[in-house]
Amino acid sequence: MSIRFGLLALLDQGPRYGSQLRAEFESRTGTTWPLNIGQVYTTLGRLERDGLIRPEGGGDAKQQLYAITEEGRRSLVEWFDSPVDRTQPSRDELAIKLAMAVGTPGVDLREVIQRQRRHTLSAMRDYTRLKADAMNADRSRPESADSDPDDVAWLLVLEQLIFYAEAEVRWLDHCEARLVRLAAQRAERGGRAGGPPAADEAPPRPVARKGASS
Repeated sequence: MSIRFGLLALLDQGPRYGSQLRAEFESRTGTTWPLNIGQVYTTLGRLERDGLIRPEGGGDAKQQLYAITEEGRRSLVEWFDSPVDRTQPSRDELAIKLAMAVGTPGVDLREVIQRQRRHTLSAMRDYTRLKADAMNADRSRPESADSDPDDVAWLLVLEQLIFYAEAEVRWLDHCEARLVRLAAQRAERGGRAGGPPAADEAPPRPVARKGASS
């Protein structure tokens, strides 16, 4: 859905070719989510089918100019006016991985968590560096120059990635702390002393949702 409405938002600024839409979408998001050109034309075909855009002029699909329709503008306004639905979250690979690691013989769940934490911290450092570079580039402009909308959009995307990585690290810390508590409880009951619980002895759902407090 985000690609569909992202293309509509660009077309709301004026007619564009498919290749232009791809380049502008990637520029606006800092190539965080690169688009396959085939994906662009497939989405344009569906938008045209739904009456949200129309072709302008001749040419084949790859040389076709597209314009937004009034119905497309109404749909775009509704998208901007509506919150993103979080009641049906998308599948998160990391959450699934940790959930599957619980109860899987031979998997060291704490090592999985620590490995992921190192990777996420590294990614967060990269995003922070990119943000600093973007901020320095913006400060180097003359005071009379307006900020480029693409640069502002890229900063928003970068900051979302940084906040997401920070939240993921906190969640991983919470998951590891839960495993430590479970090991301590087991030791108190005369079970395994020290270390994380064995994968085949762990209770069914030790993985907390992101954002949960420890």
